[in-house]
Amino acid sequence: MHVAQTKDTLSGIYLDSLKIRNTVFVKEQGVPLSLEVDENEALAIHFVLYDDQNQAVATLRFLPISDQMMKLQRMAVPKSHRGHGYGRILIEGAETFARNHRVEKITLGAQLTAKEFYQKLGYQPEGDIFLDADMPHIKMTKVLA
Repeated sequence: MHVAQTKDTLSGIYLDSLKIRNTVFVKEQGVPLSLEVDENEALAIHFVLYDDQNQAVATLRFLPISDQMMKLQRMAVPKSHRGHGYGRILIEGAETFARNHRVEKITLGAQLTAKEFYQKLGYQPEGDIFLDADMPHIKMTKVLA
């Protein structure tokens, strides 16, 4: 397994990320493509976890908020690959990248169904529940050590 990242929206890594996001968010959850692929694509760092057969099995993106803070977005694992710890492996790889770039804090908007998943990884809920793409979310943050 290995985690790859890119800012190049013409790269294979980015295209693998989009394929997973389309499967999970657009097809499975019914998010309109116009909301899923947004104006921040070229500003974000896109991460993909590849398995030992070099198949893309999970994705997320980091959107820089400041020099010390990133926003974790578009975390997705296809149904066929859930339950294997791929999301955790990908987030840990992305957090290592963030630490290596002196990022001190990661924030995210978690779907309520994923709140416990993020809490197990050290993210703390903040504030009230809000809607994003008509789904309930909660803001969560993690301070990196």
